[in-house]
Amino acid sequence: MSEDRWNTVLVLGGIRSGKSAFAESLVADAPAVRYVATAVGGEDDPEWLARIEEHQRRRPQSWSTEETGADPARLTELLSEAGPDDTLLVDDLGGWVAAVLDPARQPKDDEADVAALAAAVRSCSARVVLVSPEVGLSLVPVTPVGRAFADALGTTNQALADACDGVALVVAGQPTWLKGGTSVVPAAAPRPRPAVAATPAPPPPPAAPVFVTPPATPGFTDAPAGATVVAPVTVAERAAPDRSGALGESTQTLPLVASGLTRIEPGMDLPLPSSDAGPDARERLGQVDLPGAGLGMLGEAIEFAAATQDTTTPRPWSSVRVVVVAGRHGGGAAAGADPQDAERRIAETERGLGLLGRLAAQAGADIAVLRTPPTAAMEDGPVAEEHAVEAALRQGWQLADEAADAGRDALLLAGIGVGVESAATAVLAATTGAEAAATLPRVLLPGGRFDDHAWMLRCAAIRDALHRIRHEPRGATDILREIGGLDLAVATGLLLGAAARRVPVLLDGPLGIAAGLVARDLAGQTRHWCLLPEAGTLALVKQGADVLGLTPVLQLGLDLGEGANALAALPLLRTATGLAAALPVHPALLADHGDAGLSDDLDDAPVAGSTTPDDPDPSRAAAPHGATDGSRAAQPAPHGDADASRAGQPAPHGDADASRAGQPAPHGDADASRAGQPAAPSGNADRGRAAEPGGTPGGTGIAGANATFGSDAGPVTGSAGGVEGSGAEGGAAGRS
Repeated sequence: MSEDRWNTVLVLGGIRSGKSAFAESLVADAPAVRYVATAVGGEDDPEWLARIEEHQRRRPQSWSTEETGADPARLTELLSEAGPDDTLLVDDLGGWVAAVLDPARQPKDDEADVAALAAAVRSCSARVVLVSPEVGLSLVPVTPVGRAFADALGTTNQALADACDGVALVVAGQPTWLKGGTSVVPAAAPRPRPAVAATPAPPPPPAAPVFVTPPATPGFTDAPAGATVVAPVTVAERAAPDRSGALGESTQTLPLVASGLTRIEPGMDLPLPSSDAGPDARERLGQVDLPGAGLGMLGEAIEFAAATQDTTTPRPWSSVRVVVVAGRHGGGAAAGADPQDAERRIAETERGLGLLGRLAAQAGADIAVLRTPPTAAMEDGPVAEEHAVEAALRQGWQLADEAADAGRDALLLAGIGVGVESAATAVLAATTGAEAAATLPRVLLPGGRFDDHAWMLRCAAIRDALHRIRHEPRGATDILREIGGLDLAVATGLLLGAAARRVPVLLDGPLGIAAGLVARDLAGQTRHWCLLPEAGTLALVKQGADVLGLTPVLQLGLDLGEGANALAALPLLRTATGLAAALPVHPALLADHGDAGLSDDLDDAPVAGSTTPDDPDPSRAAAPHGATDGSRAAQPAPHGDADASRAGQPAPHGDADASRAGQPAPHGDADASRAGQPAAPSGNADRGRAAEPGGTPGGTGIAGANATFGSDAGPVTGSAGGVEGSGAEGGAAGRS
């Protein structure tokens, strides 16, 4: 594959769209290019000849030209013969399709020709650029020949788009990549007015993230080579999000990434984790081969992983991205904070150092650090403009998209900044009615000292902000605009995007909890994709988590800062998840209790309702010849058998003859009394057993008849109460 990470590219475009010039610019840096011309005829068309001459004048002298003419198979041969050092430019496939449809070649299998060409492109080791007209956006041709051409060309374009590494659509000289395109950077076109000249993009493609590898950190010598730090650009620097992967997304995410008019709004329908896999995994956890009682509260993490992965044996999260949102709030929300100290921590994290960098390196996670613009004082007015909030929401969504596209199987939300706790407390109070003074964290200074005066200033700022918005709408974007800020908006968008891409998110601090509360009002499904590994010591986190229905997995009382608590717990969560998946079920539970390991023979047992040659009565199908109640000594009965219980075996609910020696009878059993057992409640019909004192074999199965219940203590007489036997056994008794 070339240094641009593609071998084959399909360039689509309409008439005079600039597609040929763009395709030529893609191979302009190649030392030699074989230009494959597919046009047929045109000798009597001066305009057509002039266009061909224009194409020829653009080609450098080092290029060679080969014409496939009326032989479509020649193009397939050229692609098959090309070597790794060759570069081919095919212009265009419209001429090739015309040759395929030539009446002189009919009848031919046109689809076979297209399939052969696509296979040749897919297996070609050379660098290939194919140019093709895009006819799908035009009107349906009025002639049969025109319709046949449009259909065949559309089929060809689809097949080659699937076979190529990249697909670009050129409109008015502007290329848009539909597949694999951001890494393809065309060289300057050889003509004075290149068709790929850069133009200002509408607001919001983000610049490529910067990847750096931090140095190894002392004390973590066993860390996997350090964390990778991804530094996205700020909201103000971002242009339109890359939509190249939109066509490959699920229909649940398409409306949100399909165009620059994207709006994140209430009522979004996002996917939910599996409702069955989680409980099934929890049930299986109680049966695995452990010497003790189990994994305790770690079962919460295992159930969450199972639900989000839709499997009863979830795999540990092997590729985690830590998303650090660095915000700065103004006014009283930042009272007592040291902006220089916060900046130092952000810079350390960007270099892969500091607490987050060390923990991420130990966990093999990479870090994405995003700085958001500062916000205004919440007590004075809205902290951000509405358009900035919407852009921040989309940016958070894009961060989740990028992580999912990079193969990350979990996200961990972290926050570093000034005044974040105050903003989160204000959001909690505005959305849940919580008392700010009871949930606002104290202001901790270096050395373990607390600044209570600064805490009071923060409380006053939150009080004034809540009073200011008391008559304002309380929608999600309203809360973010008035008191939340851009860092909370990015975090909210991240949770929404992660839910749309089915990526779980680990939360552990004020930023994540507040974002979860806001995201809940946009899409209630988001909270089901969140896990709280450690609640820490903050009342704000615990109360917000309780509103979201998040149960802390651990109660270690950690207070390492947002993101660090979850990172510290991550290795333990991975270990527990790996054990739950790897450990087998306990051997004693592989067979039913008391069946002496005969469960493997259940497949050979008769099925309820089947008949044996000796007994045509289906109610006694599983009984040996001559048995009246279908019993087996120490044998389990098939599902639905009239006598489901055996010696030492519990009966299924509702069995017609549920009790045996030493077993209590369920309420309403057809034969409730046995040796040493109390009589069944009145209203049950008796099907006595020959080996039991007082029993009356055959009993009655007729509605309204009286029946005698036998026991060692003497007969007890009762009425059947209009019940015509119980289950299959009652019917059998009535016929005997």
